[in-house]
Amino acid sequence: MHERWGRSLSKEANTKPVWWLLVPSLSLLLALTVWGVARYPRLPDRIPQHIGPGGVDAWTDKSVLVAFLPVYVYALLTALMVIAAVAMLRTTPADQLPEQENRWARAANAMSNRPASAASARRGAVALLIGNALMGIAFIPMAHVQWRGTETSHVPGWMFAAVLVPLAGGIAPLVIATLRDSAEKRRAREGRAA
Repeated sequence: MHERWGRSLSKEANTKPVWWLLVPSLSLLLALTVWGVARYPRLPDRIPQHIGPGGVDAWTDKSVLVAFLPVYVYALLTALMVIAAVAMLRTTPADQLPEQENRWARAANAMSNRPASAASARRGAVALLIGNALMGIAFIPMAHVQWRGTETSHVPGWMFAAVLVPLAGGIAPLVIATLRDSAEKRRAREGRAA
């Protein structure tokens, strides 16, 4: 099976591309970058280096490297999610593997981390890209604290919820896709055993 950029040539796969789901992540990354560039000249000489439960508890001198840390981290996260989505779409699904006569080879295929089907691989790739966009929202309050115009250690309590809720929301599509894939694998095993 040959796949390229989310399009599969196999009969079973849904051939709709998934890459349009990168638009929210790339838009957010661009917005964070523009916001950071606009705020950088007005930042104080010291900017937050670490934020703990009591607010900012470590400071560092203003530099592009530290000031744009939220942008760099989100760019890296986006790149990793895209690589994972590409790998998932390019992996031969379990239902397209040749039937193995050796019981050890069958066991190895059953225990592999392959998607159950091409549709399951697509769902996983979609979940990765949607999850990345949702997790990206968590970088907005982080950037807000990083790019404040005044040097203050106070961080409002709601800021932590504003980070944790999108992170949890970003994990939810991944959990749902994984559970659906597991159920699909279980049905396939039960169908072979019957």
